[in-house]
Amino acid sequence: MAARRFPIGLTIATAISLVILIGLGGWQLKRLAWKTDLLASIAAAQSTPVKPIGQVPLTPAYQFRRVSLDCPGLATAPFIELYAIRDGKAGHRLVSLCRPLGGRMPIMVDRGFVADTVSARPPVAASTEVVRLTGVLREGETAGAFTPPTLKNLFYVRDLDQMAFALGARRHPDVMILAETSSNPDWPALIPAPLPTDIANRHLEYALTWFGLAGALVAVYAALVRRRMKG
Repeated sequence: MAARRFPIGLTIATAISLVILIGLGGWQLKRLAWKTDLLASIAAAQSTPVKPIGQVPLTPAYQFRRVSLDCPGLATAPFIELYAIRDGKAGHRLVSLCRPLGGRMPIMVDRGFVADTVSARPPVAASTEVVRLTGVLREGETAGAFTPPTLKNLFYVRDLDQMAFALGARRHPDVMILAETSSNPDWPALIPAPLPTDIANRHLEYALTWFGLAGALVAVYAALVRRRMKG
């Protein structure tokens, strides 16, 4: 009886698939560590009292810190729109420039979320009426390979430089403010939404799934090789 040939092709394919599955599991473990640190940072920052904006360094190291500030004319300020999803619903965040009282550098304020079912927008007009806000500092984001390009004043990623430029600011901090309180209390369609209502952390579950698939692949491969070599 002729000797059975070792399945080289099957072995190579299995090895490649195994590397991919283990790599995906390892990536999910890294995401788990990142998400755990993120949630801890949010919890720690949110438990601190609100401070006047002048008492908090406006750097990414202080993101999620809660600040208060006075913004003249914010309720009717020009805005750009940032595509967003909140509680499973698509919509847009309205972002305006605030020039805080006290002569600090202008800073962008995410005034809140408007669902796609609402076509109206707050009025835009010159005003000096002061809006007192509390909000959360957030750093910017970098566009990914699949991020849609900016269309006029509609953005798909929190790119602080481009957003500030669109609003007419040449200098701005490396953070922006996501409002906790409303700039337009008489316009309830604008919902302040500084943080997601529920940030899921299922990366351990995902990692175990990928590692489980890797283990199943090894078991199936071993069974096939055993059958072939005995057959």
